[in-house]
Amino acid sequence: MTEANGHSTSRWVLVLLVVIAIVSSACGSTGNVAVGDQPTAIPTADLSGSGPGSLISATSMPAFSRSPEGQLVDAARVVYRSTNGDTGQQTEVSGSVFTPKGHAPEGGWPVISFGHGTTGLDEPCGPSVSNTLLGFSSIIDGYVSKGYAVALADYQGLGSPGVHPYTDAKTAGLNMIDAVRALRHTFDGVSARWATVGGSQGGGAAWAADEQAGSYAPDLDLVGAVAYVPAADVTGLVDKAVAGTMSKDQSLAFQAVVESLARLHPDVVRDDYRRGAAVTYWDVLSACSGPKAASRATAAEAVGSRDFTPATPAAAERLRSFLRAWALPQQRLTAPLSVTYAGRDEFIDAQWTTDAIARACALGGNVEWELQPDKGHGNVDLASRFDWIADRFAGKPAANQCPPGGGG
Repeated sequence: MTEANGHSTSRWVLVLLVVIAIVSSACGSTGNVAVGDQPTAIPTADLSGSGPGSLISATSMPAFSRSPEGQLVDAARVVYRSTNGDTGQQTEVSGSVFTPKGHAPEGGWPVISFGHGTTGLDEPCGPSVSNTLLGFSSIIDGYVSKGYAVALADYQGLGSPGVHPYTDAKTAGLNMIDAVRALRHTFDGVSARWATVGGSQGGGAAWAADEQAGSYAPDLDLVGAVAYVPAADVTGLVDKAVAGTMSKDQSLAFQAVVESLARLHPDVVRDDYRRGAAVTYWDVLSACSGPKAASRATAAEAVGSRDFTPATPAAAERLRSFLRAWALPQQRLTAPLSVTYAGRDEFIDAQWTTDAIARACALGGNVEWELQPDKGHGNVDLASRFDWIADRFAGKPAANQCPPGGGG
């Protein structure tokens, strides 16, 4: 895919091609381990539960554990029970969990539940099936080195069977909450105090986890949430698709939204949202592994915004209604929320996030935000957020930028 000038390769394609290469090398008959490795059961894991966050399995990650980052942690790939945000039905979700090596501090290791950005739509696209966590291992290492245990949910339909509801932040947020429970069922010495952090798709998930934590997980103590360039409300994609004004990056994100919704709802007709090169390359654009994925860059270069224009106003409204139902906020926040977003975001218009923040304030939330006007989706400055998280664990009060009468 190219940017508007038609000359430079989009970051979206570069990132997805890296993911594709990693997934292709990691998957196959041996799953998340290299040939000759045999994952073993984690001896401390409690498999006796049946509710949200209870474990179905917890196994070692031999290949990851030999990596420089893996040698510093106790790691496990977990399959656990969670909840679908739309239906309320119990689901099975996979992920990976980590604690620092050595003795836990008094009260246990504090927890970070990290929400990853877009990796794809299919089962092989979950970080836990990759020996490098699809490149997220350095992020895990960063938090573990600061004394945190970490939970990394794959999200429903990634890493384990099922349909992935792409941009359904509510479901992904529940998956992130239950990943913390799964972590505590896997390793000893893990605190009930936790924070949630995520970017892009994971930023929306972290935000949604903050909203739901109080009622869904009273057994856990959420201290705060960090959402950067969050996909909080992408309903505006439909209006831009109708007008033919989506950026190249937004066009590919729109394709993923349509494909996910078509898998979830058989009455969503793909041909209502594709024509031209989008028809030719649709399956390629949906792939994150296998032979089709190798042609993704070519496909991304070929499609344009008009290739995704909804066929009728009714088709546009059908899509808009689904995204509106998933949009954040949906309820008052449980804990302080910090939002960092970009003025030149290639995927998420800054105004969409500004409006979502205003609605969160109106619900009585405690929100701190920073719009970085010259930054894009992939280069916002998050250095100060490490201290923000540490302050929340230390019990310091969070600044609230919501106006009087619109904040908690």
